[in-house]
Amino acid sequence: MHAGAGVRAKKSLGQNFLVDANIQRKIVDALGASQTDEVVEIGPGKGALTRHLAGTVARLVLVELDDQLADSLTQRFGGQDEVELVHGDVLEIDWTALVERPDDARVIGNIPYNITTPIIFKLLERPRPRDVVLMVQSEVADRLTADVGTRAYGALSVGVRSVARTERLFKVGRGAFRPVPRVDSTIVRITPVRPEPLSVDQERAVRRLVRAVFQWRRKQLRKILRDHPELKVDRERVDEALSALSIAGESRPEMLAPEQFIALAGRLA
Repeated sequence: MHAGAGVRAKKSLGQNFLVDANIQRKIVDALGASQTDEVVEIGPGKGALTRHLAGTVARLVLVELDDQLADSLTQRFGGQDEVELVHGDVLEIDWTALVERPDDARVIGNIPYNITTPIIFKLLERPRPRDVVLMVQSEVADRLTADVGTRAYGALSVGVRSVARTERLFKVGRGAFRPVPRVDSTIVRITPVRPEPLSVDQERAVRRLVRAVFQWRRKQLRKILRDHPELKVDRERVDEALSALSIAGESRPEMLAPEQFIALAGRLA
């Protein structure tokens, strides 16, 4: 029995341990990391993915918040020179300082579902990793990959896809975990676009616009742009921007593709 085998999942940290060895290997294979890669694993837990990664990559950085699990991971993998454990909260630490080349690093994780969106946006701050393979709630996978015009399409879809490509890889059944979760899980790949498609200021403008319009997603776009307290664009500029981009003022936010939001944010800036 390895260290950590007796550690119980903590509801407060959203822990569900992946116990299916075939699925563990499948997730690691999906990352496709080689012996020259630096890999950051978020929330390694009991080492379900770690054990398949350790010894196969140039450097493996583990970021674990839980005290008991951090201790057990240190006992289990601390003797391996290429493995480094960072005991802390991924939302608070600077993961880019943990690797030599952040823009070439790869990230993998079975992350807590209650903080999935903040983690994704944290990972998409600059400099961005080469790619990210995450286990997420299937509902989040739907939103990340949703077609324009569908109910699942929203601020997360646009925010991520304005700077990265998203791909649904495969589902993971509830029976692969202990304790068994109440939700279905899906593995997704997020690949930042290179070179950077937007400037820092453009990204900020797009994020502000997207967040505001999807708060009022049932209203028409023209009304949102004029009346939303975070936007309040004057009537003339709204009409000019919509006309120049051939966007109907009566459109709902979910009818605009990420490229249209980028163009609209540019016009309104």
